[in-house]
Amino acid sequence: MQTFNPKEIPTGQFHSFMLGAIAPRPIAFASTIDNEGNVNLSPFSFFNCFGSNPPILIFSPARRVRDNTGKHTLDNVLDTGEVVINIANYAIVEQMSLASTEYDKGVNEFVKAGLTPVASTLVKPPRVAEAPVAFECKVVEVKSMGEKGGAANLVICEAILLHVKDEVFDTSGKTIDPVKLDAVARLGGDWYLRTTPDCLFELPKSLQNKGIGIDQLPEHIRNSSVLTGNNLARLGNTAILPTEAEVHEFMQDPMYRYLIQAHQHNPAEAERQIHLLAKKLLEEGHVHDAWKALLTLTLEKKAN
Repeated sequence: MQTFNPKEIPTGQFHSFMLGAIAPRPIAFASTIDNEGNVNLSPFSFFNCFGSNPPILIFSPARRVRDNTGKHTLDNVLDTGEVVINIANYAIVEQMSLASTEYDKGVNEFVKAGLTPVASTLVKPPRVAEAPVAFECKVVEVKSMGEKGGAANLVICEAILLHVKDEVFDTSGKTIDPVKLDAVARLGGDWYLRTTPDCLFELPKSLQNKGIGIDQLPEHIRNSSVLTGNNLARLGNTAILPTEAEVHEFMQDPMYRYLIQAHQHNPAEAERQIHLLAKKLLEEGHVHDAWKALLTLTLEKKAN
């Protein structure tokens, strides 16, 4: 592993490392307006949400690394104290990228990128009609973190109105479906990420019951050469283990009996096969059954 001190290497190099490592990053597609009524639209991947009561969003139009210049978006929020943070999806990702072009002040990126401005309800900057989600925001504070190239300017916003297109909700109508949203995120260099079904996964997390933790797993599980750290963590996130009766019932399963009989003269291989079975069950989401398989070994060790 290499180690880098940001004070000992060029800012651009450290900047590249940061953007490559801290990823994927959501994108604030920010529309603003200056005191003369000129509209600006630009994406920023230094962005996230930081609270919901009040709803706080922060993005950073950082000073340019190459020449230490500022950005029109920053000027506008300082002048007017308002911004609309649009969420870009794959359908408009190329237009969003085009809007990031450093046009001269006063040039309307809505026009350049072929996007449709829609009048906001509570703030002056328009929102992007094609965006699936848009937050109308009041700027609470702009915090400058330095005067050199690459310095952050934290634009702390309170969302005062939210617009969500009907088609991105799930069947309940209460939750945004990540596949329907089809959001894009920023990686390093020219790379982006699209939230397609094949790159999504669910990770259950109990908020009521405390998992036992990896430290409480039986030794043969904790020191397994088959199970990964992720596998162990999924097991450790379990609060209620199978009963002995459930484990004994599992031991009558034909698949389990076949494994034991096939390797009855090689206990080490039998254990490895059971760990492989448990791994498969975990990766299929059958955590309770994986526990049953693994606890058969515990019961056998206890019996012997």
